[in-house]
Amino acid sequence: MNTNHTSLGPKADKETVRRHNLSLVLRAVRDEGEVTRAGVAARVGLTRAAVSSLVEQLLESGFLSESGKTFSGQAGRPGTVLKVTRSGPAGIGVEINIDYVSVCVVDLSGTDRVRLTEHIDNRGAQPGEVLARGARIAARTLESAAEQELFPVGVQLALPGLVSGGSVRQAPNLGWNRVPAEELFARAMAEQRPDVAPLPVSSENEANLAAMAELWFGGLGTLRSFLYLTGEIGVGGALVLNGELLRGAHGFAGEIGHVVVDAAGPLCRCGSRGCLEQYAGQSALLRAAGIDENSGVPGVAELEHRARGGDGRAIAAVEQAGVMLGRVLSGAVNLFDPDAVVLGGIYRELMPWLSPSADRELTARVVSGLWPRDSGRLRASSSAGDAARGAAALVVRAVLADPVAYVQRGTG
Repeated sequence: MNTNHTSLGPKADKETVRRHNLSLVLRAVRDEGEVTRAGVAARVGLTRAAVSSLVEQLLESGFLSESGKTFSGQAGRPGTVLKVTRSGPAGIGVEINIDYVSVCVVDLSGTDRVRLTEHIDNRGAQPGEVLARGARIAARTLESAAEQELFPVGVQLALPGLVSGGSVRQAPNLGWNRVPAEELFARAMAEQRPDVAPLPVSSENEANLAAMAELWFGGLGTLRSFLYLTGEIGVGGALVLNGELLRGAHGFAGEIGHVVVDAAGPLCRCGSRGCLEQYAGQSALLRAAGIDENSGVPGVAELEHRARGGDGRAIAAVEQAGVMLGRVLSGAVNLFDPDAVVLGGIYRELMPWLSPSADRELTARVVSGLWPRDSGRLRASSSAGDAARGAAALVVRAVLADPVAYVQRGTG
């Protein structure tokens, strides 16, 4: 007899089953937006009596609210409408990027309720200083959240570079190496709020979180497999397959900005030469267009303005970046076979001039023949697909997965 079996764990008891069903009901209401108890029962496959019992517990715990009456057109009494509450448990996301820090608070419905962004060049600053800046902004968002009766139950950091085990192993554009980001941020938050119980802090790569925000909140419809690129000073990437993030063996998958386009090309901050971001990153684009490469957001706005005005140098700079993007993307498409490529960050506003050249490269180089020109498979991200919102939403999804675990945290 084969004894090489993994542990199956304990069998589910009544409490475990109930907690699972509470999550089913809460997520069903969240997904529907507004729904009756009967509608929930039909969706999750439980009896109306069971659903009513679960709903009452969720109402009492502050996860749901009910109001009004709805008529189904059938015999019987009208049902009350259930919604996830606009108060109570929430998530906070903190995006640390090269030239800005953005913090948002998201409620149980996924709505972005508080947003604060500070544009500042973080290059050359000590990691502790940058993370303390994020903590100060986060403390201000918590004050605004409290005014709306929202109680964030955790903080998710969205960080550039290779992120694993609570640390940034390497973030070339920030000059970070082996930075214990979660620890430093938690310490800074404790200094900001010395009389308040600390919130748990976790971390993830910012491109991964932006991709998940696009999946959860963007206009992808039924699309569940896509390659996501975010263009900032660096170029980040993430691959979503069947609704799940592909992390790789060590959690470092998606570093498409450091795919080498030309081994004899410009020196990259990662130590290699000719990386994609040296041709399609923000600094490269601005420099090629004759705009100060360190001008940040105003520089990108100027680039778009010049392109719209027909400036030949600006248009050529964006088109050439599209060529390089298309070449690298075609290799990724051949390797992973996603349904679409989604471009976010600065690329979203530059798509009218970026996508034609990128599309041509994809058409010429993807071997499946499934990427003809103007197929719609290369698309811009939605405005909802940003890393800070994805980070906050990840906290919220943990609440939705096990609401019982967060009852005390949300009311404490």
